[in-house]
Amino acid sequence: MTNNKTFSMIKPDGVENRNIGAILDKINKAGFKIIALKLTHLTINDAKSFYSIHSQRPFFNDLISFITRGPIVAMVLEKDNAVDDFRTLIGSTNPIDAAEGTIRKLFAKSVGENAIHGSDSNENSEIECSFHFSKREIFNEI
Repeated sequence: MTNNKTFSMIKPDGVENRNIGAILDKINKAGFKIIALKLTHLTINDAKSFYSIHSQRPFFNDLISFITRGPIVAMVLEKDNAVDDFRTLIGSTNPIDAAEGTIRKLFAKSVGENAIHGSDSNENSEIECSFHFSKREIFNEI
């Protein structure tokens, strides 16, 4: 089953490098409709909760330090086959392996600082959208 919504966030490195506008432009040009958007700063507890799936991984503490070091841009995107199409748009986690023209190829510096997050499944998309936005903040009628 495909979903027409996905969650994304421009990570602190993307914000710090002033790539918000360029990344949003690529998202719009790829046919995604932005139905929720906010600039926010995750607390350490929020980040630990959001990334709890990775809590036993060796990179967890570095991930939490990175994602909380500055503001992020959280967003809900809408498009047919949103999750898969967005994963294609952002490219491989490692920007060296990312396809030409993808967001990570253009704006990421490393696996750890890869500019953007995108939900990896329809189920996680629902969880992540709900984590960052209340129902009243998501506008399906834009």
